Amino acid sequence: MAIMIITISLPSLIHRLGGENAKKAKMLAREYQCDLKRIRRSRNWQISGEITQLELLANRLRELDSLAMQFLITRLKDKLAEYQEQLEPKSAKLVRLVKQNPSITLAELMHITHCTIAEARTARFNADSF
Repeated sequence: MAIMIITISLPSLIHRLGGENAKKAKMLAREYQCDLKRIRRSRNWQISGEITQLELLANRLRELDSLAMQFLITRLKDKLAEYQEQLEPKSAKLVRLVKQNPSITLAELMHITHCTIAEARTARFNADSF
């Protein structure tokens, strides 16, 4: 899987978190090889990094369970949800689709996921064996 770097906008971050919490978030982001920075001279901020690192950062922020960081946690969670399907391996996605709809045909699986017929058959077999 190719490394995918995404950028998430965080409008009015300082106003929502406060200065000290923004500094803490910036330090945490650095620990996870993410970049939390201001956009030019505006009050808007953005965070960018690899999807997996952003997911780790979001989990760490949830562990802190800080009410002040809730805005950042929510923005990360919402944006990462859009990319969740890309993080899932093709085989797991195929099995999930078969379990959601047991009557799905191999042709439909191949059309939805752009997989080979062998991968679709393997997924059908794995889903049926559970």
